[in-house]
Amino acid sequence: MQKITVPILFLLVMGTMAMTFDFRIAQTISNEEIPISFEKKIKNKPLEVLSQDFDPISNEKERKWVDSVYFSMTLEQKIGQLFMVAAYSNKDSSHVKKVETLVKEHYVGGLIFFQGGPVRQVKLTNHFQSLAKTPLFIGIDAEWGMSMRLDSTFRYPWNMSLGAITEMKLLEEMGSQMAKQSKRLGVHFTFAPVIDINTNPKNPIIGNRSFGEEKENVTARALAYMKGLQSQGVFATAKHFPGHGDTSKDSHYTLPTVSFDKERINDVELYPYKKLIKAGLASVMVAHLNVPSLEERAGYPSSISYSIVTDMLQKELKFKGLIFTDALNMKGASNFKKPGDIDLEAFKAGNDILLFPEDVPTAVEKIIAAYELGEITEERLSFSVKKILSYKYRAHLNQFKLIEEKHLYEDLHDPSYEALNTQLFNQMQTLIKNEDHIIPIKSLDKEKLAYVKFGDDTSNAFLETLNYFADVEEVSDTTLDGLIQKLNSYTKVIVGFHKADGAWKNHDLTDKEQVWLYEIARTNQIIFTSFAKPYALLPISTYENFESVLIAYQNHPKAQRAAAEVIFGSIETKGVLPVSLNEDFEAGVGLKTKKMDRLGFSSPELVQMDSKILEGIDVIAQNAIAQKMTPGMQILVARKGKVVYHKSFGYHTYDSLQRVKNSDLYDVASLTKITATLPIIMTLYERDANFNLQTKLKDMLPIFASTDKKNITLKELLSHQARLQPWSPFYKATLDKNNRPSPKYYQSFYSEKFSKQVAERMYLRNDYQDSVILKIMESKLLPKKEYKYSDFAFIILKEFLEIKIGKTLDIISDEQFYQSLGAHRTSFNPLRKFDMSEIVPTEEDDYFRHQRIQGYVHDMAAAMDGGVGGHAGVFSNAMDVAKVMQMYVQKGHYGGKRYFSENTFEDFNTCYFCKEGNRRGIGFDKPQLGNSGPTCGCVPMTSFGHTGFTGTMAWADPENEIVYVFLSNRTYPNASENRLSKANVRENIQKIIYDAIIK
Repeated sequence: MQKITVPILFLLVMGTMAMTFDFRIAQTISNEEIPISFEKKIKNKPLEVLSQDFDPISNEKERKWVDSVYFSMTLEQKIGQLFMVAAYSNKDSSHVKKVETLVKEHYVGGLIFFQGGPVRQVKLTNHFQSLAKTPLFIGIDAEWGMSMRLDSTFRYPWNMSLGAITEMKLLEEMGSQMAKQSKRLGVHFTFAPVIDINTNPKNPIIGNRSFGEEKENVTARALAYMKGLQSQGVFATAKHFPGHGDTSKDSHYTLPTVSFDKERINDVELYPYKKLIKAGLASVMVAHLNVPSLEERAGYPSSISYSIVTDMLQKELKFKGLIFTDALNMKGASNFKKPGDIDLEAFKAGNDILLFPEDVPTAVEKIIAAYELGEITEERLSFSVKKILSYKYRAHLNQFKLIEEKHLYEDLHDPSYEALNTQLFNQMQTLIKNEDHIIPIKSLDKEKLAYVKFGDDTSNAFLETLNYFADVEEVSDTTLDGLIQKLNSYTKVIVGFHKADGAWKNHDLTDKEQVWLYEIARTNQIIFTSFAKPYALLPISTYENFESVLIAYQNHPKAQRAAAEVIFGSIETKGVLPVSLNEDFEAGVGLKTKKMDRLGFSSPELVQMDSKILEGIDVIAQNAIAQKMTPGMQILVARKGKVVYHKSFGYHTYDSLQRVKNSDLYDVASLTKITATLPIIMTLYERDANFNLQTKLKDMLPIFASTDKKNITLKELLSHQARLQPWSPFYKATLDKNNRPSPKYYQSFYSEKFSKQVAERMYLRNDYQDSVILKIMESKLLPKKEYKYSDFAFIILKEFLEIKIGKTLDIISDEQFYQSLGAHRTSFNPLRKFDMSEIVPTEEDDYFRHQRIQGYVHDMAAAMDGGVGGHAGVFSNAMDVAKVMQMYVQKGHYGGKRYFSENTFEDFNTCYFCKEGNRRGIGFDKPQLGNSGPTCGCVPMTSFGHTGFTGTMAWADPENEIVYVFLSNRTYPNASENRLSKANVRENIQKIIYDAIIK
């Protein structure tokens, strides 16, 4: 072919890799060799120049690459760059072959991936890129993360939910994380954010995809989102231009109409575009809309309108980035013109990339024909193609490398993503009504709480989390009258409205639900919590009888947990309503609550802990179970008032029939000392001026006045420095010659004289406890005053407290602590409150009670006192034990209530005999002074806690604000060998906890 050399003005639109998009004045490229056939088109058609301000290249290296690629292309290859075709990673080989053909034979410029999975998508991306003459753009709709299209990927909240968040830095960080995930998958465009202002509540396709109804709020959130994406080198795409927010039809199925005049569109719909363009927006997607005020031709889609795409978007708004059509297979476009024709018209209108074309070969033919006829100039073609190539350069596609497949899943689920998502769901919680500050619920000991479920989706996470805070009973009935009758006995009713967590699913209240909700509100104090889009509440005619209304937006497990935390005050409310709910609540409404010092829940990274290191706990736990050190266990770790690790492992017994659940109860053994007896002693110490650490035993219990133990002080008793014997097998004296329970002391049924239940069908005579105290009184003191652990001290103190206060220890601990702490699953004699299936067995007893011990205290002395001992007898789970320990960490304060002063706590958390080699505090165990002891050796001396014979441990560290609880039944089926202790399982787990602290 004969060639000539001519100077040409090539106009491109690009910005810097830093996303500033700093356009310079266009330059003339000369001395390039161009085919004569191109020259004819140039002479026959004047240049279609938008403005000399539309500058193509940011640096000479980019110019050199773009030009070298462009001038190496045939006409068909250039036109192919205009198309981004659909690809799926969940379809068969025939689909793959179709895409291969489009890449190899029609030179398409990009792929938009839809449904599938991340691993297969990466494999396909690598495959298709290897076939492409020019590297491909990869795009995906990922408005709320890759999970919008791909399984096994991360999911963030919908835009409507994000519209409630007031801290823009969180949305910017979310955009940054999304970009990192996109880059890991080889994706360059995520086709977000949606910046439609949803002023029509009945909008069938935008709705939850919009940040809200107010242009300023939508813009602020979209800007943060965009900045986050582009900060990592991924291109943001604002959509759907010029504004899809006030439509009543779905452009996937028809052509919606926007009836506003140009002035209104300019003021509202275009407002976010102006701000984002000024801030460096990379690309815009044009919608399929009928906008009569902007396009004179009736029913003419905006996506193929020159006046909208070129005159308005590029000339008026001075947008210089890439312009995408919305998917051309959508009926809003495809119903207007046939495949090929619609593509040609979209390109003529000024779009750069034709998204999801239905027939690429036909479209290419149409565009070539238009080119040959002069309808499309070389300048118009080069304008878009070079712009596309410039973006590819900025996406580093000039140096394309295959995507690494190894560790893909792990990289897509970095712990930081989980941490941010927790923050997002927490901060979106929006309280729009709160009469008498009913939220947060305060005095748990004065409440009886019910939960009623509305909606057709799961409520498991909500109800489970509510029950971590207090005893919340789910109440239901087949009739409204029956339900109202059942609810009469409750002080408050928490109503949860749970709808399927899908952006486009129906979230409406049914007529029946509206009636029932009205009646429940009329007859009860209610906390109404909606896990649905805000528009779902529009049918509610009045909120007059609602004491509280909390919007949680989605039925995501994180939203459910966050709402429960708001209700009980472990997090505060910060969210604002993104849309109006009739005249009752306008957009922007959001009541603030104050956080209470109750244990809440969080991701480890939010409290400066490494979740990957914490996963090492799983390995130790599973190994301990595999080695049959214990059938099962519960483990909890909290830091800074937030539970960050809470798991159960194994089974109740080695038959592997019943898995351990977080709610199950364990016999905590000697943890009873610090969860029942000690806190009561501390409150008495604070309130009674005559009761102090120097108070002598003879003054506490006058029956000891004539014994050699009379001058033992409270300090010595609780420090195990009192010379008391460590333990005595009191039960042996009650056995017959065959080592069976003697009829002299036991009978198989309850009576007034035999009321102390020791086990199933086994009752001890009432007066035997006097014999236990007498045996302690008569026991010999050890020869030397030094540290010697003894249960006698707490048996004595239990006797003292019951006489002093006039109630039994189980009642005292429940009234003074457990009820108000919300430790509703903590109890002596748990079978009086809980089903046996909820209680983990501790032993197959073949020496005393000769039966399975389940729901009855394992410790023999405590059992002989009717299951209530000062040293043993409490049953609990890890969560409840953690509440007690957190109260200690907070030095006597929890849930808005002060139990004792900081000074009192410090008095008891002091090691008074450390110099004598006794590590103990007053009632608390403390870290070892030498090489052996109860801890990992990595905790500060200010930490404290206790261990238990059944394989339990509770430890707290005020310096690092850590609570660690380990519960097990290592005594099952028998307690003969403590392999759990020999293997340092509890201590090794504690070491991992401290290793996980991010310094």
